[in-house]
Amino acid sequence: MQVEDLFEFAAEPVAAEPWHVMIVDDEPAVHEVTRLVLGTFRFEDRPLQFHHAYSAAEARALLRNTADIGVLLLDVVMESDQAGLELVKFVRNELKNHFVRIVLRTGQPGQAPEHEVITNYDINDYKDKTELTAQKLRTMMYSTLRAYRDVMLIERNRLGLERVISASAHIFSHQKSHEFASAVLAQLGNVVGLERGALYCKPIEQPTLEGEQLIVAAATGDYARYVNTLVDTALPKRLLDSVHRAFERKENLFAEDHYVLHFTDSHSTESLLYVGETPRLRDVDYRLVQLFCTNVSIAFENLHLNKELFESQLEMVYLLAGAAETRSRETANHVRRVGLTAELIGRASGMDDQEANMLRFAAPLHDIGKIGIPDAILNKPGSHTAEEGMVMRTHAELGSQMLATSKRPLMQLAAQIAREHHENWDGSGYPRSLKGEEIGLAGRIVAIADVYDALGSNRCYKRAWAVEEVQAFIRGQAGRKFDPRLVDVLFSQWDAAEDIRRRLPD
Repeated sequence: MQVEDLFEFAAEPVAAEPWHVMIVDDEPAVHEVTRLVLGTFRFEDRPLQFHHAYSAAEARALLRNTADIGVLLLDVVMESDQAGLELVKFVRNELKNHFVRIVLRTGQPGQAPEHEVITNYDINDYKDKTELTAQKLRTMMYSTLRAYRDVMLIERNRLGLERVISASAHIFSHQKSHEFASAVLAQLGNVVGLERGALYCKPIEQPTLEGEQLIVAAATGDYARYVNTLVDTALPKRLLDSVHRAFERKENLFAEDHYVLHFTDSHSTESLLYVGETPRLRDVDYRLVQLFCTNVSIAFENLHLNKELFESQLEMVYLLAGAAETRSRETANHVRRVGLTAELIGRASGMDDQEANMLRFAAPLHDIGKIGIPDAILNKPGSHTAEEGMVMRTHAELGSQMLATSKRPLMQLAAQIAREHHENWDGSGYPRSLKGEEIGLAGRIVAIADVYDALGSNRCYKRAWAVEEVQAFIRGQAGRKFDPRLVDVLFSQWDAAEDIRRRLPD
């Protein structure tokens, strides 16, 4: 079977969707005459479909189950003198249907005077049956359907705008590229509907000799089978031509039965293409998609700007942390390992993604206060004197004070870690002799991550310990220096922690 066979179907003429008209009258002759006069009537090349009710009670049942009635031709006097007027109240107040156009047709105008009815009831027209000729009936139907069309167009615009706003808000909430792409794909259907699903494709990271190629990165519906497949081998020619044209021109493309949406950031470093098959878009849907595209483009650009800003801040974190470690003749990879090990312990101890990521990026600054310690003390190969030890201990408060001036949550967390990572579970640590859970969770995690990494690394004052020695020391300090629960967490993740050391050696 050819790929095209999976997509192409024999074209069949589609009948125009009719306008739904309900006739409510207790005289069968009125139904027959109305149907005869309007039997060949068409508005915007769409015929009428009649629904018949011979009492207000019957009309209530029909209206409850038929939501798209455009015009209601309503008699006033039926099973009671006010049956038609009570039905108007039912439609507007109980069903909350303010879209159907209601035309009162009465043969007894004395029972429902026109000026009183128009004033007190939410109807759209009033006709005396004796004056309603065939031509006037057709003229009335034109004006009434035109009003219904316009009301529904406004409502579709309103609902469509709500869908775009809701979809855009959902997309703006995703801050990772893969989540963002999937969110756009999921929301496309909410905006205009997708008959067979949609797909998202992007350039492969390493272009081949044939040039840049596109791969299906995510898909819904019938396209799900093509994920991780080259677009050129997955799509039929009519869609493929549109994809390549949109990608080359970097613009959206709308065809008779499908569309391709193209997004790229200001540096043209990444492109996204979304392909959806759908019947020809109405003007309102086309405008909604264009508005949706505008919002997605803004979100896509913001995603990259935020990523660049965060990466710049993160680079400064590592530079600062590396400067502190270099002064103490320790490698910059030590701070990276501490960050990754802290993240590992944090996730295993129950932190969510945001908390664990913050910990990973804040932990490397735990010893930033060493910048303020004199070289003679910082790099002394032997033991410190009591006075030197006091000076060395000041790095915790120095680091905290340096970082606490920032209002950024990341720096505030780093300040807490710098201040607390030398506190001990039994209260014997410094600088504030905090005990147990008085020490923040981040400080307790970094304390164990820092010691774990330092013991296994060479320093100017010691050799790297063997794994067995590191394990024995950490076990021995559970309940003294370290939170016992976090010691158990570290041991449960020991192989992963060792893998971090192997990937980032001194």
